[in-house]
Amino acid sequence: MSEAAPADRSYIARALELARRAWGQTHPNPMVGAVIVEGDQIVAEGWHAAAGQAHAEVAALKALGRAPLPDACLYVTLEPCSTCGRTGACTQAIIEAGFKRVVVGAHDPNPAHAGRGLSILRAAGIEVVEGVLAAECTDLNLIFNHWITLQTPLIAVKMALTLDGKFAAASGHSKWVTGELARADVMRWRRYFPAIAVGAGTVEADDPRLTARWQDTVWCPIRIVFDRSLRTLAIKPLPGLYTDADSARTILVCLESAPDAAKARAEALGLRLWCLAGHEGSFDWGAFRQRCAEAGIFGVYVETGPGLATALLEGGLADYCFVYQAPKFICDSAAVGIGSRRETQSMEAAFRLRDLQLENFGQDRLTRGFIDL
Repeated sequence: MSEAAPADRSYIARALELARRAWGQTHPNPMVGAVIVEGDQIVAEGWHAAAGQAHAEVAALKALGRAPLPDACLYVTLEPCSTCGRTGACTQAIIEAGFKRVVVGAHDPNPAHAGRGLSILRAAGIEVVEGVLAAECTDLNLIFNHWITLQTPLIAVKMALTLDGKFAAASGHSKWVTGELARADVMRWRRYFPAIAVGAGTVEADDPRLTARWQDTVWCPIRIVFDRSLRTLAIKPLPGLYTDADSARTILVCLESAPDAAKARAEALGLRLWCLAGHEGSFDWGAFRQRCAEAGIFGVYVETGPGLATALLEGGLADYCFVYQAPKFICDSAAVGIGSRRETQSMEAAFRLRDLQLENFGQDRLTRGFIDL
């Protein structure tokens, strides 16, 4: 296996920067960046901007506008595709361009294709270096990687907590648990996910719009409200989620047992209504996941309070977790945290996170990772 050169990391790092220009805009495809280097100079750059548009490698070749020089090297954050979809196989484009060296970040996560693109390039006599900044390149595409390997949407829970695990004071006051920098990062992740979800209690308390206000733009994802009995339809005036210009992007998730009159009102408002079977007063979370898959919703960012966080974790729906933690103690047993009465008897029975990512935002700390149930 060919080894990485000292400069390879910096060029893949630049390709990662390019890939992030399409943050949240490529679903169901991955974000990918590519650079072409001749000598020790970047001469062309490209990234995958949206599904159906040119892949990063092809975009970089178009930006170059000529054949690469004999010493040219292609750097790409994800293994080049080897199948002909809407845009053709990138492996073929790379071979035809005459590259003699290709440096790759992450492997294709699709079990049916992983390593195939690299084998095709090597069979064509191209030197291939793989695994450069692989962890960073893999982390870039949490939703795509999960979907392509498991064929289910990535369900992520987001919480803002104190050091003693409280969402709010006993009075319910929670503005703000974390600081401005952490809240800005939440907006960044809102833009990443195609759908954002909250519980009925959040709608009642905050009347949220659930938009992503990031990089001087406002973007409206699909907005999901978990409301078992459709009680939020009785709020006066109606929540903005149900009446604004993007109300058609709102989905109300209720139990099949919700009142028929409330269901009729939701439909009259033009809201999408998902009526799910229940179990002991809670949702059939497996059915929710299936409805998301059928609707082409590949990732859901669930902004939780204590009740919804508990239901998702203990119900086994959550795949991923974002925990923003502020350096504060509530020190009040009346303030609600996570959990019911699971009767966890040992540390071995605790839920754990893997593939951890840790970041600081001012004085606040983000811990995120996949949940091992």
